[in-house]
Amino acid sequence: MFVPVIMAGGMGTRLWPVSREHYPKQFCALVDDGSMLQQTMRRLDGLDCASPLTVCNEEHRFLAAEQLRQAGIQNAPILLEPVGRNTAPAITLAALQAMTNGADPLLLVMPADHLVKDVSAFHRGIAKAQTLAQEGRLVTFGIVPTSPETGFGYIRRGEKIGDTGFAVSGFAEKPDLETAKAYLKDGEHDWNSGMFMFRASVYLDAMRKHAPAILDACKAAMAGVESDAYFLRPERTAFEACPSDSIDYAVMEKTDRAAVVPLDAGWNDIGSWSAIWEAHDKDADGNALTGDVLQVASRNSIVSAQKRLVAIVGVEDLVVVETADAVLVAKRDTVQRVKDIVAQLKSAGRTEHVNHRRVYRPWGDYDSIDFGNRYQVKRITVKPGAKLSVQKHHHRAEHWVVVRGTARVLKGDETIMLTENQSTYIPLGEIHALENPGKIPLELIEVQSGSYLGEDDIVRLEDRYGRV
Repeated sequence: MFVPVIMAGGMGTRLWPVSREHYPKQFCALVDDGSMLQQTMRRLDGLDCASPLTVCNEEHRFLAAEQLRQAGIQNAPILLEPVGRNTAPAITLAALQAMTNGADPLLLVMPADHLVKDVSAFHRGIAKAQTLAQEGRLVTFGIVPTSPETGFGYIRRGEKIGDTGFAVSGFAEKPDLETAKAYLKDGEHDWNSGMFMFRASVYLDAMRKHAPAILDACKAAMAGVESDAYFLRPERTAFEACPSDSIDYAVMEKTDRAAVVPLDAGWNDIGSWSAIWEAHDKDADGNALTGDVLQVASRNSIVSAQKRLVAIVGVEDLVVVETADAVLVAKRDTVQRVKDIVAQLKSAGRTEHVNHRRVYRPWGDYDSIDFGNRYQVKRITVKPGAKLSVQKHHHRAEHWVVVRGTARVLKGDETIMLTENQSTYIPLGEIHALENPGKIPLELIEVQSGSYLGEDDIVRLEDRYGRV
């Protein structure tokens, strides 16, 4: 028995325009069915493990909770990082949480944005890692390389430990091509996967020895942890004081208890559009096509159409990604520089790197379908039984038209019911709320008008999702 720790932080800027700050790649369906997080959870099926502990950013909490619910995982704890501090502190928080009530379980640490094609081989690797972890080893999984990859760090195998793995002889940063070719040839180097298994107390002892400042800050943060349903919130000020470091630098490169289990399971870290092309099923011309796509005389390209028809003619080795509000076109061998486009968006004060046009909320979602000077039109969907906060606006009025379902609307001191083709008007400054009392999704069109239409013009008075 072990506790899976799912690391669901990070922004995935190299997978823009699908991955964005408020909807990063681990919550996106990029390869096969379901999001990367959901695929990571499904990978645990058939294993003797406890309920997973998910670690994610505070702002992604409702995305994580909803996707776990869709995956059939109810009320599993979600540990919320107040700020990003890299993997060593995040895993330390999880280890401290896992040891509450006197427990000391084995932890299987898995990033939520990796792909593993051969789940059976992955399970066999976990069994080997368990044996080593029960002996007090800090185990990492080394991916058996299939090419001279310059985008990954490497782990060098040392002496063999029984039939289960190897001692770690050393770590290497991302190499140049010639060095990567030498690593592939010698058979002693594996890609660094970022997956680990160890006993919680053994990991914390290593942190105490090699990174005491991180451990002390995390202990202080967990001493002030607050729980809200299944959300766990470490104390923010204490965690903000924590140094930022990766588990490799903080512990694995310093400890004498590191072990590696080689893993050949069709692993891919899905870190770029070229990686997604490699992982996808392809047509006879080597094209990976998703959505409404037509191609003529094109080869070895990846095209993702989210909203519209995309056609390619006579191209080769291209990446074309279309979303509702942005289109990316790049050569496959330059996709690492997509992050430079995100940097330009940030410096220009734009928002296409932050949100999609469709924005998800704990009660449902909205799609900004049109906007102009002093007006904005949204398509709003409210889940059955869900309710938006009781709120008011200083700068805008709203018109609501129900197109499907039933709405319970609070307007000042009155409550009204609206059904299909009925509408209401919310004057500027009016206290109001919207609720779906029905059993089907509520869909309505909202027309906003006013001098300022930003999302920060919301004064919440009551909210069942703790956002007041």
